[in-house]
Amino acid sequence: MKKKDLLNKTVEHIDIKAINAVEIIKAMKKMSFSARDLANAADIYDRMLKEKNCAVILTLAGSTSAAGCMQVYVDMVKNRMVDAIVATGASIVDMDFFEALGFKHYQGTPFVDDKLLRSLYIDRIYDTYIDEEELQACDKTVKIIADSLPPRAYSSREFIREMGKYLKKNARKKNSLVQAAYENEVPIFCPAFSDSSAGFGLVLHQQSNPENHVSIDSVKDFRELTMIKIKAGTSGLLMIGGGVPKNFAQDTVVCAEIMGHEVPMHKYAVQITVADVRDGACSSSTLKEANSWGKVDSSCEQMVYAEATTVLPLLASYAYHKGNWKKRKKWQLAKIFD
Repeated sequence: MKKKDLLNKTVEHIDIKAINAVEIIKAMKKMSFSARDLANAADIYDRMLKEKNCAVILTLAGSTSAAGCMQVYVDMVKNRMVDAIVATGASIVDMDFFEALGFKHYQGTPFVDDKLLRSLYIDRIYDTYIDEEELQACDKTVKIIADSLPPRAYSSREFIREMGKYLKKNARKKNSLVQAAYENEVPIFCPAFSDSSAGFGLVLHQQSNPENHVSIDSVKDFRELTMIKIKAGTSGLLMIGGGVPKNFAQDTVVCAEIMGHEVPMHKYAVQITVADVRDGACSSSTLKEANSWGKVDSSCEQMVYAEATTVLPLLASYAYHKGNWKKRKKWQLAKIFD
């Protein structure tokens, strides 16, 4: 079996604009179990968009972008349905930036000999394949961007903005999240930025420039995201998965208080996750639990226990076709750092 035999069926990203989920979500309100949870979550997200001065923070963990949800996030940015993003480095770099460079994710199977995949330089995300040689080209592109910048410590937001600027001139796929966020002044934070293809690229950059080089300052990330919470005041969280992005976004309330600013807890919160709550980990901690830490107001929150690719398109389509985003102001929160 050759590489081309396995990398022959590309993942296609779902278009929420073309599918109206309003009626199915309305029907789910009259059901039970996860269907009713999803319908309630969709309503909460729509309320975030409807409230005049509520900033929406999207958090991304996991591999939904590689699995076909990339266009969902792009449409959210382009249509004022999200105002800031906190994500894993993999979601932003290995998946979105990677495709913007002209590369693809491929449908595969988990029932495969992974030793064979390794011999062919194919990486696997459950049932999705990536060409490792193309990922290495992504690493090297990150190095090119880093090499072009003045040596200093950057927040991940600053560096991702430079990636968006690079894509505006060089992208082979124009409809990427990184470029859309850059063009719409939506800041993207990756608090664990080096845990991705970007990390390899930055290592190569620092190896070539041992004395004067670009580095990523995660503390600066935390301060900048907290500045967004202070600026916004009222805020809502839409959290896909858990992990560092979830906790990072929630912690801005506590950080603002430490910085001397009294801000309200996140007024709205939705989390889509498959994590078990019983291990006490942040990824699985409920939104009610976050209320005890002073992070999330428990009066308007919803946990949805489902694999995100199955429910996120429905939730996002519902909010898109309800149309409350059309009346929202354009926050352009990235401009507060200019």
